[in-house]
Amino acid sequence: MQIEGIISTGEAMFKKILASVGIGAAKVDTILETEHLYPGQKFQAQIIVEGGDVEQQVSGLELALMTRVKVESDDGEYFTNHVLDKWRISEQFVIAPGEKKVIPFEARLHSETPITELNAGYNHSFVWVETGLDIDLAIDPNDKDTLHIYPNEAVKACMQAMDKLGFSLVKADVEKGYLRASSFQSTSGCYQELEYRPNTRSLFGIQEIELSFVPEAHKTHVLIELDRAFRGDGYVDLTIEHDHVNVSQLCDQLERLFN
Repeated sequence: MQIEGIISTGEAMFKKILASVGIGAAKVDTILETEHLYPGQKFQAQIIVEGGDVEQQVSGLELALMTRVKVESDDGEYFTNHVLDKWRISEQFVIAPGEKKVIPFEARLHSETPITELNAGYNHSFVWVETGLDIDLAIDPNDKDTLHIYPNEAVKACMQAMDKLGFSLVKADVEKGYLRASSFQSTSGCYQELEYRPNTRSLFGIQEIELSFVPEAHKTHVLIELDRAFRGDGYVDLTIEHDHVNVSQLCDQLERLFN
């Protein structure tokens, strides 16, 4: 009987050691009500924590809204993960072996969440929610859920206007940094660039246009970088009120800015 007790204690210790390096440890899985969302939209989820082979103390949970950003440095360009927003659930609990715990969660996406659902020749725009368990003296389990982010009505109208004016979306990516204009600035630490090129060579004398959006509650700001054949690069901007979205009017506004 004593030998059996020693073996049992040894097995328990071995399981704890394995759990500390992630083998037989608790798992976390975030189930989103929907993965199809708009920037600034509320979303709901259920966070499911499932116990492993041993009892473990969970000190809390953390969710992060993530994207992939391009960083320009003296050594060249590289891509890295960027946190758009972060939420902490500080609830502490013990998860028993095989136990399942469901935690409801609700939050709002950052208003500057990059758009992923774009018809571009090259689209390097990715967004996901990462969930992690904070477990003492162990590798923290995590879960990753991809999001599909769609443009709001103002951005969609702006993209439609660009199509009508004879420009094609060729590239979309997210860059590290902040946008600043006279009447607005971004806050997320990154910004998305939509690169357009004219379908004909001589259109407004423009070789390339890059659009970046800074949405707010009732309006969306647009920063426009113009690459002209003979005048070099320049910046202009406009603001689209959400209750006055009109594609024809946007075409007129953009055409005036491009000339």
